[in-house]
Amino acid sequence: MALYTTVHLHNIAQGREQEYAKWFDGEHLKALSSLRGFLRAERFEVTPEQIMPDIPQPWQFMSVYDFDFSAPEIDLPALGPLIASVRDSGLIANDTAERLYSYKLFGDWKASPNYQADQPYSGMSLILGNYVAGRYEEYQEWYENVHSVEVANVPGHVAMKRGELCDIQIAPRHYCPGDQLVLCAQQTDDLMFTLRDFSARARGVSPSGIAMEPRSSAGSIARTVHYFRKVSGDRFWPGGIAYGGDLSVYQQ
Repeated sequence: MALYTTVHLHNIAQGREQEYAKWFDGEHLKALSSLRGFLRAERFEVTPEQIMPDIPQPWQFMSVYDFDFSAPEIDLPALGPLIASVRDSGLIANDTAERLYSYKLFGDWKASPNYQADQPYSGMSLILGNYVAGRYEEYQEWYENVHSVEVANVPGHVAMKRGELCDIQIAPRHYCPGDQLVLCAQQTDDLMFTLRDFSARARGVSPSGIAMEPRSSAGSIARTVHYFRKVSGDRFWPGGIAYGGDLSVYQQ
């Protein structure tokens, strides 16, 4: 068995947000529960606070679907018709922005010392990233052993999981700008503080005195970062981040 995540980036037809939420929390989750390998699904809405405020934020909403598959080539495409049903009903905006990307994960969530097991998480950031050609192993080592630790230890950030674009994609297929997926979970009521300290640590000027290592040249600058707040409940994620996951704590 292996873990897979499908990210559905989309906008909702104007004035139909409540109708979409009712569909997702009712009919859609019921249908998802019958899919083989389904673990959980959550919805998020883009936040006004962004770590890269100058880049476009074309998607107001993100849904994240997690699966555990032994035969993804058989089971992953089954998600397509469920999302197609809401598209056909006109709830998804017909603005050409919708994207569906599926990734094979390197592992489940790994929590930092910031993680509070008795608290829900408040949001999730998404990076669609890339490595420099020919430097895959260097990129993975840097991200796993250095950068992921630094990022997850920023106050408000609590856990991270990563993956890479898989061969199986759900229609309608589009070019994906990043074959490396990074999802970072937050537990905070002050996201702007988190982003400011993140930026300050990266520049070596944080009041905490903590400075991040220089960014590896194996990581491509061709990446986009998007912060979202959670708008769905924890029905399929009991106890917050830790559902079925790896809670091994990053070492400082």
